[in-house]
Amino acid sequence: MGELIPLFPLGTPLFPGVVLPLQIFEPRYRRLVHDLTALPESSDRRTFGVVAIRQGWEVEHVAPAAALYDVGCVARLHAVRSQPDGGFRIVTVGGDRFRLLDVVVGDDPPYLQGEVEWLGDEENAKDAGDGGDAQTSVDEASMTVLVRGVRDLFLEYVAEVAGLGVGHDDVEVATMLRAVAEDAAALSWLVASSALLTTEDRQELLAESATRRRLVTESRLLRRELTLLQTLGAVPVPLQQFAAPMTVN
Repeated sequence: MGELIPLFPLGTPLFPGVVLPLQIFEPRYRRLVHDLTALPESSDRRTFGVVAIRQGWEVEHVAPAAALYDVGCVARLHAVRSQPDGGFRIVTVGGDRFRLLDVVVGDDPPYLQGEVEWLGDEENAKDAGDGGDAQTSVDEASMTVLVRGVRDLFLEYVAEVAGLGVGHDDVEVATMLRAVAEDAAALSWLVASSALLTTEDRQELLAESATRRRLVTESRLLRRELTLLQTLGAVPVPLQQFAAPMTVN
C-alpha cells in the first residue's frame, strides 16, 4: 500500500522547484482547497499531486488510471486568494516526485485521490565519487562540461524561440539561469519546464531520476528542437507561454 494523496490532473507535468499558479473554479477542486486550507499552515499535508493527462484521453470518460501518466510531482500550497465567485487563485511550488500506483474515485471527497510511492533522486556512481580522487575530479569536470553545454544550448534555443515572439526574453532567462547556476538538478528542471516540448518529452524528463541522464536527454532534445526551429522557422508544438520560473530556494 502506498500513501494516499489528492490528485489534480493537468495537461502538462509539474516539475520540482517550479512555480505553478492555478485558478480553481470546479466545485470538487474548490473542496480540495477548502480541505487543504483547513490544515495548519505549518502542516506538510497542504499538498496535492499533479499528474499529466495522456494526449487524446479524457479523465471523465475512461478509467482515470488509464488516462493519467504514472509519474507525477507533488504541488505544495504557498498562497491562496478567495475569489468573489467562490473560486480561488492559488500559487503552488513543485516538490517531490511520485509514482502513481492506483487512482481512487469516490463521492467524499469528490476529487480524485492517488495511491503513490515516492521517488528519490538517483545518484549516479560517477556523481557519487566512488572511483577515487582522480576519478572524482574527472567526473566532476565532465558534469561541469555537460551543465555548460545544456545551458548554452538552452540560451540559443530561447533566442530562436524569442524570435518568433513567444517565451521569455534573454534577460529573463539569464536571470533564471544565474539563480540555478551552481545546481545541476535545478538547471535540468528549469529546462524541462521551460522548453516548448511535447507532453511526452516532458514526462520522460520528469520520470528520469538521475540528473546526469536528464541533462544528457535535454541536450539531445534541445539539439533536435534547434534543428527544427532553424530549418522550419516554427515551434513544432502548440505555442504557449513558458512555465513560471524556478523558485530560488
